Amino acid sequence: MCGAGGAGVRCTSTVPHNGSTFNFIPATEVAHVDDTAAPTDARPDGGAAGGPSSGAGRTRWLDAEEQRTWRLYLEATQLLARRLGQEIDDSEHDLSMPEYELLVRLSESPERSLRMSDLADDLVHSRSRLTHAITRLEQRGLVERRACPEDRRGVLAAMTPAGFRALEAAAPLHVTGVRQHLFDLLTPEDVAALGRICGKVAEHLR
Repeated sequence: MCGAGGAGVRCTSTVPHNGSTFNFIPATEVAHVDDTAAPTDARPDGGAAGGPSSGAGRTRWLDAEEQRTWRLYLEATQLLARRLGQEIDDSEHDLSMPEYELLVRLSESPERSLRMSDLADDLVHSRSRLTHAITRLEQRGLVERRACPEDRRGVLAAMTPAGFRALEAAAPLHVTGVRQHLFDLLTPEDVAALGRICGKVAEHLR
């Protein structure tokens, strides 16, 4: 996701060109950029198909359909994250969305505890960001830090009974939101496709 925010936030792969942004090279620019391009690089719409590989020092611009899909992905994920975060913020549960997800990860771990470094990797958080989050939860009695028995230099984040109760109370609201705003809109085939796509991207970026 390209940061939390509203639908107005635009993180894009396009670059400025003649005072605007673009995602594929118009027909008038193809010859200017590379008049030796093979015919197979041309698109029916006049843009560059995928462009030469980036290894050749050229940018593979997005075509119109790819750009449309990319922007819809950004808009949908940002709107979904904002809605789920707003719903939990507006509730009586006194948890933010990142805190909720942190508690979920601990609840799924053996003895409801994880090494801080592993937890940061699971949540795709920086170590400093996780430390601040754990400190806030620790001050409220929802999490505690313990020495790691296998590694004296390691630190475990452990969910307390109060933390589990807080998660248990907030879970129905969150799960209802996820179902209402995502899965109820999809067919079983859509869900399977979404899982495959997200799995490919996550595997590539790990």
